[in-house]
Amino acid sequence: MYKIVASDLDGTLLTPEHKIAPFTKDVINQLHRQDKAFIFATGRHHIDVADMREQLGIPAYMITSNGARVHNCKGEVIYKQDLEPSVVRDIVAMAKQDPELKIHIYRNDDWLLNIDCEYLKDFHETFQYQLFDVDNPPLEGVAKVFFIRDDQDHDKMVEWEERFNTAFGQQTNIVFSTPWCLEVMDVNVSKGHALEAVAKEKGYELKDCLAFGDGMNDVEMLSMAGKGVIMETAHDRVKQALPNHEIIGPCSEEAVAHYLADNLL
Repeated sequence: MYKIVASDLDGTLLTPEHKIAPFTKDVINQLHRQDKAFIFATGRHHIDVADMREQLGIPAYMITSNGARVHNCKGEVIYKQDLEPSVVRDIVAMAKQDPELKIHIYRNDDWLLNIDCEYLKDFHETFQYQLFDVDNPPLEGVAKVFFIRDDQDHDKMVEWEERFNTAFGQQTNIVFSTPWCLEVMDVNVSKGHALEAVAKEKGYELKDCLAFGDGMNDVEMLSMAGKGVIMETAHDRVKQALPNHEIIGPCSEEAVAHYLADNLL
């Protein structure tokens, strides 16, 4: 029986409105009462996730920025891996040539963005971005850099994926969290390796972990866990990468919580 449950957030555990629904909250609290550990495993920033952890009201480890940061249940950083400053400098210099790209940086406790974006203010309840100058970007303490197009043109983002991989592939892990959000971390960073570190610290192994996800940034975690479960709405690239993994319903139906209630509680 699995001792650890790790879940992605957007498109997986959260509703389409990016909220923790009441049934999901109740199921996760039941897990905690049965001494099963719940772990947030997300591309989101740790400040953002800490607010969700507070809503749940349980001690939980947080794997954030796709594994570039890991915090224990006390909120202490137990692992961090930044991008090399030269990579941050050069990748921002490349991306700023495309005016359609919004450039985001997660740096320590900050979320930085190169241009104002009103709809993002509704996406996060308490955690808000600050603007930065693309001609003078911050280089130290950067967990990840990520890119979004308002038109959600996946093909255009794939072109950038190829360019970034050509230029920085040996130094970075470049993945899609959604079809229109391309994320860049250090080459040693993934949710899967972060989950392995958390499991070991808690006295378990990867075989003791059950994981849920829907993005290419979840593939390592889903493949490394004892069991990885894919959301129905996951991108085809995820399903193709993991053809033998179980697929459950969408986040709009709280499929993760129902799966846990039926199989683990």
